Amino acid sequence: MEIFEYLDKGYRLHPERIFCLDAREKLTYAQVHENSHRIANVLRSLGVDEGTKVSIYAPNSCAVLECIYGMSRAGAVWVPLNARNGVEENIHILESFDVDVVLYDARLADAAATYKERTKRSIRFVSIDGPGEDSLKSLCKTAASQAPAREARPDRMVSIFPTGGTTGRPKGVMHCNLNWIAQVANLSAALPPQGQVVHLVVAPLTHGAGALSVILTAQGATHVILEGFDAEKVMRSIEQHRVTHLFLPPTALYALLAHPHVRQHDYSSLQYFVYGAAPSAQAKIAEAISVFGPVMTQGYGQTEAPSTCTFLKPQDHRPGDPALDKRMRSCGQPTILTDLRIVGSDGCEVPRLQTGEIEVRGPLVMVGYYKNAAATQEAMHGDWLRTGDVGYLDEDGYLYIVDRSKDMIITGGFNVYPSEIESVVCAQPEVEDCAVIGVPDEKWGEAIKLVVQPKRGQAVDSDALLRICREQLGGVKTPKSVEVWTDLPRSATGKVLKREIRDKFWRNAERRV
Repeated sequence: MEIFEYLDKGYRLHPERIFCLDAREKLTYAQVHENSHRIANVLRSLGVDEGTKVSIYAPNSCAVLECIYGMSRAGAVWVPLNARNGVEENIHILESFDVDVVLYDARLADAAATYKERTKRSIRFVSIDGPGEDSLKSLCKTAASQAPAREARPDRMVSIFPTGGTTGRPKGVMHCNLNWIAQVANLSAALPPQGQVVHLVVAPLTHGAGALSVILTAQGATHVILEGFDAEKVMRSIEQHRVTHLFLPPTALYALLAHPHVRQHDYSSLQYFVYGAAPSAQAKIAEAISVFGPVMTQGYGQTEAPSTCTFLKPQDHRPGDPALDKRMRSCGQPTILTDLRIVGSDGCEVPRLQTGEIEVRGPLVMVGYYKNAAATQEAMHGDWLRTGDVGYLDEDGYLYIVDRSKDMIITGGFNVYPSEIESVVCAQPEVEDCAVIGVPDEKWGEAIKLVVQPKRGQAVDSDALLRICREQLGGVKTPKSVEVWTDLPRSATGKVLKREIRDKFWRNAERRV
């Protein structure tokens, strides 16, 4: 199946069901189905053919979803362009991934003009909803309502997603139809829908939320779209629209939990509250269960093997159960179409409970990095993807992530993984979020530094945090220093940018560990 065929399936089964709604419009499956045909025909008239790279540059809206399905129907390759990215990062994506057409929201016309002026490639910029006759909206009015049929091929490249860019410039991860089919199968098997799916879109459609929207369209979902995260709007929307599915990164979840009105709304419609994209503190998840009910769900993946390598299902979240409480520190068991193993430094699989690098294989794994054969070769171990994450499997096959191998701190000859310290600190009620890094130190090589973002209006006692770390983790893992920052630097998707924090302390160092 092609991505547009997920929409077609929903159209055939329930054409009058609401497909999406945002602050400006509400559209049925029948309307979006027809609009996707018109968009495909307009794109073809502009020279878009199979394999042409097309980006959408827009905040969350119904129009973004329509463009995704129209692009797919035209045979284009979808290259997400996040409106929250910096200019330089987006220029890198446009140039390095060979984008030929950018569909942009009229509200971002000035930024689009900047990209057009500064990119070295000849790129056609088309306003999605501008007032001119050459906007996509205007051109669709006279376009045919039936696009030419195309033969579906499992191996056809359909998307190039940028990596997170938290450790350097993003690489382009190529996905084929089979990769998307595997995501649909993995999620549907792990999290079967119970009745009609109502999906609240909060995170950028150019990132995980866009992928989840495509997957849930295969289940006939209605997508309720917010332009961005606003805690009050999220809470009201869940109650008003009887939302069943929601994805938020940990930073947004923590902000939701910190809101004074979080316990004043009805969340009984929720089936799956998916959190992921970054490590989450166990204490925060236990608090979330007390607020939202037994619906918390964690997915593990990365752009190279998206979202659905493992799932920790709601029934595995059992705070207070001595036998199962530790499972909340895991990210679940491998999904139905994903094989997973832990390997040591020699590349051989290690026994259960032994730590090593996580490797995955199966139809979920990427085709490779776009125009980067060397990076592709480095990322693969035969047909296994080397994730760069360190973890272990317990006796029951649950995966526990210790940390990113690149985040490991070597202090005084000891290997320390920041996530263990961050989990303890984030469990404190005054802490919104934190980051642990290694900083240069003559005695230790690297000294552990804790950078804390407190909840608004609350003070952090650095000495008390260090005392708690020493009590729970011991002296080796206790930070040597603490800094309190009003806000931690974040990527466009909400991930903490540790490289920016490190840069402050390593800028004048002779070496970087």
